[in-house]
Amino acid sequence: MRHGVGGKKLNRSTAHRLALYRNLVTDLLRHEHLTTTLAKAKAIQPIAEKLVTVGKVDSVHHRRMAAAQLYDPIIVKKLFENVGPRFAERPGGYTRVIHLGTRLGDAAQIARIELVE
Repeated sequence: MRHGVGGKKLNRSTAHRLALYRNLVTDLLRHEHLTTTLAKAKAIQPIAEKLVTVGKVDSVHHRRMAAAQLYDPIIVKKLFENVGPRFAERPGGYTRVIHLGTRLGDAAQIARIELVE
């Protein structure tokens, strides 16, 4: 039984799945919106929420925590200078997932994940 085991495997190995999450979250913070499958959007939503929470406090420790998750140092800088202060007064709920329908090729559910505001 899978009691207490969280997250979806998305039919990928662990390393591939973690790299996918890092790529998607980095692109989400770069462009502030992302169109992907519904399962991937739901999978990266808690990771992005935690990174925005980390970005609200500008310290060396928090910058290193963010740099461990994100691929691009420019995005780390953007997280602490633009995104974090923008959500300083907000206690949570920094992202939203909007269902867009199905993809024509394989009928996968498509969604748009974006930063609120």
